[in-house]
Amino acid sequence: MTESSTTEATKGHCLCGDIRFEYYGVPIETLHCHCESCRRHTSSPFSTFVVVNKSTFRYTRGTPIAYASSPGVERTHCGRCGSPIAYENKDEFALYACTLDDLSGVTPTFHSWIAEQLPWVEIADALPRYTSGSHGSTPVSYGPRPPMTATKARAKAP
Repeated sequence: MTESSTTEATKGHCLCGDIRFEYYGVPIETLHCHCESCRRHTSSPFSTFVVVNKSTFRYTRGTPIAYASSPGVERTHCGRCGSPIAYENKDEFALYACTLDDLSGVTPTFHSWIAEQLPWVEIADALPRYTSGSHGSTPVSYGPRPPMTATKARAKAP
C-alpha cells in the first residue's frame, strides 16, 4: 500500500455491497495461499490475502456470516452474495485481497502452503515459497517449480 494508506482508510466490499469495511495503516504482509481450505472457501486454485492489524479494521456496512472452518480458524463471507471476506485465527486477520476497492497497491511477497499447491497452477514470479506457513520458517524455493516432464505427469495421474 502507499504512504497515504497510513492516514487514509483502505476500503473494500463484497460483490453485492451488503458488506463494506475499512482499515488504516499498511498491511502486515500480503501473500498467496495454496492450502486446500482456502481453495474450497473461494472455489479457486489459490487465494491472495492482505493481513492487517485487526485493531484498525471495522465493518462500515453489514455483518458477514462467520464459519469455523477448522479449530481456531474463522472465515467470513457475505450472507447475500457469498463473497468470502476474511480469514482469522489467534495470530492474524487476513482479508481476501480482491475484496479491496483498489488493488493497485497490493503486492504479494510470498507463497504459503505450496505443499498443497495444485499441479496445474504455476505463478511465474520469483517470490519465496513456503511448504506451509511462513512464520519462523525458511523458504523451500524461490520462483516457479521446474517444468514437469510428461513421464512424471503420467506417473502422478490417477
